[in-house]
Amino acid sequence: MALLEDGLKAVGIEEEKIPVLAEKMEKYIAEIALCNSAFNLTNTSDHDELVTRHILDSLAAYVPVRNFLKGRAEGAVNGAASVGDGDASVVNGTETSSDGSGAVTVGDIGSGGGLPGIPLAAAFPQYSFTLVERMSKRCGFLEKTASLLGLSNVTVLEEQAEFVPQKSFDLVTFRAFRPLDLKMTKKLLRLRKDGGILAAYKAKMENIRAEMEGIKKLVPEYKVIQLHVPGLEDSERNLVLV
Repeated sequence: MALLEDGLKAVGIEEEKIPVLAEKMEKYIAEIALCNSAFNLTNTSDHDELVTRHILDSLAAYVPVRNFLKGRAEGAVNGAASVGDGDASVVNGTETSSDGSGAVTVGDIGSGGGLPGIPLAAAFPQYSFTLVERMSKRCGFLEKTASLLGLSNVTVLEEQAEFVPQKSFDLVTFRAFRPLDLKMTKKLLRLRKDGGILAAYKAKMENIRAEMEGIKKLVPEYKVIQLHVPGLEDSERNLVLV
């Protein structure tokens, strides 16, 4: 478990949270390894690769996600402006969204095996997460896993992204989903509440520029945060914020 615990500390997770979170993630890893061949959840079942390439990769965005969600909970008018501030202090917030629409909500679109949704939900139990996945068998895995990990803040929605009600989420995440073309970007942007953001886990900056150039009429401005994944120092990882 040392690899996982050291990695959680390296991505900025508070030390007091690490033992519980690490235990949950080890259970999650075991479930992925057990069910992977049947459900095609990830490209590996190796424990250490699951830790680095999937769990830590998902949680590498912990600090910017924390800052944005806390801003929403505290009623910040422009939470997205401070989302990249890695030095923001930890402040206790409520679960109320700044747009007055109730609990702060996160939607993980095309969740697949639950990445990044399950690691983020385990790291942020005070917020409500919806894992949107169109494949029934994967939804069954997600529901079982959320129950096993005691993630009462997780709901699984068996649906395609285009049929999810608009303005459902403060934060919309997706990872290893598909390129940001005009059609898909329109579908994803409509899921944001007023003042919400889209956070896309991406790899190389040159590919990001090419994707964003193709949708610049729809998204004239965006922000990129470089992510540092322990164990993947040679792999370029970025978070694109819209």
